[in-house]
Amino acid sequence: MHRPYRPEDEAVCLALFTSNMPDFFAPEERLEFAEFLKTMTDTYFVVEDGEHLVACGGVFLRGDGRTAGLSWGMVERSRHRQGYGRALLQIRLDWLRVHAPEVQALTIDTSQHSAPFFAHMGFETQQVELDHYAPGLDRHVMQLLLNTSGER
Repeated sequence: MHRPYRPEDEAVCLALFTSNMPDFFAPEERLEFAEFLKTMTDTYFVVEDGEHLVACGGVFLRGDGRTAGLSWGMVERSRHRQGYGRALLQIRLDWLRVHAPEVQALTIDTSQHSAPFFAHMGFETQQVELDHYAPGLDRHVMQLLLNTSGER
């Protein structure tokens, strides 16, 4: 089950972030994520399994009206490889199909550790920047082309 993020989800989302350090997120990014949660304007979702929040992530529209981006997506580390990442991506694709059907491409900046998941989901790497987030944590800019109904 998923729902929109609420301010009372902040502590759990920060715990999700912490569970993914240092492999998926650099510790120094935690303050940036905390600030994002307090001031976000993105559409942001949480995924629940029973009473437990297990994933969170957002989607935003870029100024050109034809592209969108994924923001701060994560799955609690002990829940990796259980379908939550795929579900979170589908939630965001479904949102785009309904709220922004004109979007033709979806982009993400992610690390080399998450890039294989997104490649498996159809994203293509556009650019790689070594040590961008932290030493040993590279930035992969990836893109998924969507058809006119927002589907991949």
